[in-house]
Amino acid sequence: MDDLDAVLDTVGPRLRALREQRGATLADVAGVTGVSVSTLSRLESGLRRPTLELLLPLARFHDVTIDELVDVPAGDDPRVPAHPTVRHGVTYVPLSRRTEGPRAFRMVYPPRVHADTDREPRVHDGYEWLYVLSGSLRLVLAGRELDLAAGEAAEFDTRVPHWLGNVSDGATEVLAVYGPQGERMHVRARPRRRD
Repeated sequence: MDDLDAVLDTVGPRLRALREQRGATLADVAGVTGVSVSTLSRLESGLRRPTLELLLPLARFHDVTIDELVDVPAGDDPRVPAHPTVRHGVTYVPLSRRTEGPRAFRMVYPPRVHADTDREPRVHDGYEWLYVLSGSLRLVLAGRELDLAAGEAAEFDTRVPHWLGNVSDGATEVLAVYGPQGERMHVRARPRRRD
């Protein structure tokens, strides 16, 4: 029972860290998940024991697996389980177990994903490193367009307005490492008007 309590005691701080990493309020999480603000607050502070009924919508909201949320001990198996998720047409396959700090992903951009829609640059706190495994990836960074081919890498501060997409007719595979806040919610970056 002590092992179970020890695992469950880590859920509250992990939920708080994930929420703060996204820049979300308790009300934001409650609005999407249907879990009340008071329940979320008690979960994060450790005053409420997490249940599967509560953890499922929270794992979906934070785009993590239940195992990542609960931090089930991995045992002797060092392999990282592949739990792909799809966001805005791009498939993200985690390559690290950690939910905090730098995280690595294999990303698959289908042909022409983001090529013709929503090319508005975004900004967020953090740092990003990309390596193109196959295909090509368009990176727009501070208004400069770069086409990264297989074998090329890029790294940049994500507070600089940026946009990523696949403008080719084939799939593009990318290895990405995000800094501590690199997965945080993206905010549209609009140029300042000069009067």
